[in-house]
Amino acid sequence: MSVQVENLEKNMAKLTITVSADKFEKAMQEAYKKQKSRINIPGFRKGKVPRAMIEKVYGPEVFYDDAANIVINEEYPQAMDESGLEIVSRPDIEVTQIEKGSEFIFTAEIAVRPDVILGEYKGVTVTKKEVSVTDEEVDAELEKTRNMHARTVDVTDRPVQDKDTVIIDFEGFVDGKPFEGGKGENHSLEIGSHSFIDNFEEQLIGKNAGDETEVNVTFPEEYHAKELAGKPALFKVTIHSIKAKEVPELNDEFISDISEFETLDEYREDAKQKLLKHKEDAAKGAKEDEAIQKIIDASQMDIPEPMIDMQCENMIQEFEGRISQQGLTLEQYMKFSGATVERMKEQMRPEAVQRIQSSLVLEKIAKTENIVVSEEEINEQIEKMASMYGMTGEKMKEFLSEEDQEGIERNLSVEKAVEIIMEHTVEQEPQEESSEEQA
Repeated sequence: MSVQVENLEKNMAKLTITVSADKFEKAMQEAYKKQKSRINIPGFRKGKVPRAMIEKVYGPEVFYDDAANIVINEEYPQAMDESGLEIVSRPDIEVTQIEKGSEFIFTAEIAVRPDVILGEYKGVTVTKKEVSVTDEEVDAELEKTRNMHARTVDVTDRPVQDKDTVIIDFEGFVDGKPFEGGKGENHSLEIGSHSFIDNFEEQLIGKNAGDETEVNVTFPEEYHAKELAGKPALFKVTIHSIKAKEVPELNDEFISDISEFETLDEYREDAKQKLLKHKEDAAKGAKEDEAIQKIIDASQMDIPEPMIDMQCENMIQEFEGRISQQGLTLEQYMKFSGATVERMKEQMRPEAVQRIQSSLVLEKIAKTENIVVSEEEINEQIEKMASMYGMTGEKMKEFLSEEDQEGIERNLSVEKAVEIIMEHTVEQEPQEESSEEQA
């Protein structure tokens, strides 16, 4: 295999990978073994047709797709290493030569990690932030505690109210006809969660268990199912049951049952201190974000579009993981919200760019400052990770690839870069808005 590198504009590059005719022939033979059981030719038992006969009848092209995939999957990782480039996107593959008995040639267009021309990163000014906790905030935190320990009870003596959970059957109709994905049975729906389109949930308020009712909604103009976009729909709904939260009384007895504290006053003080710590951490994070953004604004970097696209895909996967904990799939979320993958990418793009810029700038600072992360520090981090899963650090290492450990090292070096930035920041009082701005 040989690799030629062509540098393109905006931190893009094209790899031209040439694979020997012998390797391509081996891939053709593998493709034949994979396909032979599915090919029928009169006079031969299924799976016993010689390759030469198949190629005579159908042409060698019948194996090209599978053979190309085999070669690309085997050779591209090696080509990445040989290129010497720091590749930050999935490849855009194009086969440029494929013929039995000849070399196999394909290209891979990829994004390369951009270099950063750093602006000044020491002496950055950040806004001073004073933090405090009000009695009202503590009250709200205690109310959350009550709700966390609420029990669900069946409601039989009143109609549906906001925040209730209803168990329903539903079927949707557009132009009098049912549509795909518009039917569900024994579905649990929290009123006010806005997990269904338009004002579906609000129309169930005031209805009783056992009621059969009709709900009228309109699909969003940019709904992912084009045949439904912008159209009015009627849902026939049966309410099987109503459930509500019953919250406990906030007193010493309740607090001693759910915590290590004996009195409400003790718990309240602890809640206040935790809120204060949370606010202090948030203020610290806000100052770090402000400083990093100012360094980004003073620096220069040209981020390739495929790198942004891949970051958006990673963020969608993160979002999918979060909603899966609530029992929702990404497909269900898009169906009920009217979102599409492309719209989600568009909405996530600014944050994706900011994440990439922050990472590039901090890694450049770490390199400029010659930051070194010791093996001991990496092991300490692995121990912390292991403790979260109730295992030893050595056991955790068995689950971590070399790439994972490099990621830990990179994260630690970035943390040290942030420490350097913040050690040299200058705090300033918040600027008051002018009378014109207030007007």
